Amino acid sequence: MVRLTEEVHRLRRRFQERGEESDVWEVVQNARHRDRPYTLDYAERLFTDYVELHGDRVGGDDPALVAGIATYHRRCVVFLGHQKGRDLTERTHRNFGMARPEGYRKAIRAIELADRLGLPILTFIDTPGAYPGVGAEQGGQAGVIARSILALARADVPVVCAVIGEGGSGGALAIAVGDRVLMQENAIYSVISPEGCAAILWKDAGQAKKAAFAFRPIARACLDLGVIDAIVPEPPAGAHRDHDRAARLLDDAIRGALAEVEAEPAASRRSRRRAKFRAMGVWGMAEPDAAPAIT
Repeated sequence: MVRLTEEVHRLRRRFQERGEESDVWEVVQNARHRDRPYTLDYAERLFTDYVELHGDRVGGDDPALVAGIATYHRRCVVFLGHQKGRDLTERTHRNFGMARPEGYRKAIRAIELADRLGLPILTFIDTPGAYPGVGAEQGGQAGVIARSILALARADVPVVCAVIGEGGSGGALAIAVGDRVLMQENAIYSVISPEGCAAILWKDAGQAKKAAFAFRPIARACLDLGVIDAIVPEPPAGAHRDHDRAARLLDDAIRGALAEVEAEPAASRRSRRRAKFRAMGVWGMAEPDAAPAIT
């Protein structure tokens, strides 16, 4: 049984004082905008060159999650990221950025390669969630997501993550365990989509706007909760308006975060990363005879 603490009440009041329902929904729409820059758009602007890796060496390649080795400010890094696609043909090919087990096994392969070669890892999160199809579940979707999380938690090299669009559920978390987690100001990050939340609470996905306002998947709320470490500003009206400017702003944030992480003692980097994620959330035990205080 979990009892809501004073800290949770304080944060709830704080969120209620910030913004209107329409403001939150506007951020959700911006995060999903069809012209918003995706991982490969940023790769072309942030890296002087990159080589994409393909395949998981088990079952095949998943184009919904890209990985590769790149040159970033005259140094070699490994990058991972979701890729949605622009038009219907590409979106179908990329499965709308919803990775299957093959994609997360590819991510694990890239993470282990980076750790073996001593290369920093940069990740770009932008997915509604992992693909929920029967084939993916039969292929061990949940287990491979857990192994991807474990691979990042175990990595000795610096890991900087950036939520650049939608950060949905375990599909996002699979590549979002880092020493620093950044989030663009018009991105969203949550355990469930607004539509999914509305369908559960009100049996009506059309109440998505109401659900989004209730649980606030927006950057400033995630920062207040300690889920992310910093908010990355975007060009006026959103990253979809100016890809080049958005990339420069993201580049500044990633460079600063990477410099901070590399300045920390390497011997304790992994333990600090693990402690950071273990400390997230609020836990409490109800009295044996008390009724649950969940609201």
